[in-house]
Amino acid sequence: MEKVEVKELLEAGVHFGHLTRKWNPNMAPYIYMERNGIHIINLYKTAAKIQETSEALAKIAASGKKILFVATKKQAKDIVAEKAGAVNQPYITERWPGGMLTNFVTIRKAVKKMASIDRMKKDGTFNSLSKKERLQVNRLRAKLEKNLGSISDMTRLPGALFVVDIMREHIAIKEAQKLNIPIFAMVDTNSDPRQVDYVIPANDDASKSIQKVLSIVSSAIEDGLNERKAERAEKDGKAQKPEAKKEAKPAAKKAEKAPVAAQEEE
Repeated sequence: MEKVEVKELLEAGVHFGHLTRKWNPNMAPYIYMERNGIHIINLYKTAAKIQETSEALAKIAASGKKILFVATKKQAKDIVAEKAGAVNQPYITERWPGGMLTNFVTIRKAVKKMASIDRMKKDGTFNSLSKKERLQVNRLRAKLEKNLGSISDMTRLPGALFVVDIMREHIAIKEAQKLNIPIFAMVDTNSDPRQVDYVIPANDDASKSIQKVLSIVSSAIEDGLNERKAERAEKDGKAQKPEAKKEAKPAAKKAEKAPVAAQEEE
């Protein structure tokens, strides 16, 4: 797991909050001071919270559950797509599809529709359609890919939600709360941390700050996934040993019977 250095957080500008007039009083415990009309976040608390969040996310990843990343703001889109994709986790970087969690069955149907179009293209039925129909199908496929392509591997509800900017993604937060899905989030000084289970007090507007926090978080998830792989390999190894022993026993019995049979022949 990547070590959290306060100096690196400072260099990435994680400590810059919002204008003091836009603050949420519930963020007071995480605010260090005010400078030039801007709140400064206490980075020692941020570092501690990142550590706590990383450990919890590593456990979820090790259990085999998926972590859904949500960030539709311009500064975070590409970073989230890159970091979540690197550790094979689903993400939403376009508009949040309403009912994505609370109406998951319908969303899965849309994903299956995407898969069926791909099958049509492979088995040749796509070419038998008229030019107009092909155009419509291609447009539908492109639209589904844009909105849901990144969650096509998510066959069940995620084990957790990681959000950048909880004010912007309030619908996602509401849906996760309804289904008791743990919420991890970067929370700025203008947001209410009570909506989140694991708070990372941080600047959620600067791409450098988002990049830094997500690098640490994705590194923790990778550790969790590697732990799961190691456990699986160990289980497979143990399962193979009894089989090898069972095979060895009949061979040993045959070897014992051979000299006895030879003696009887004499």
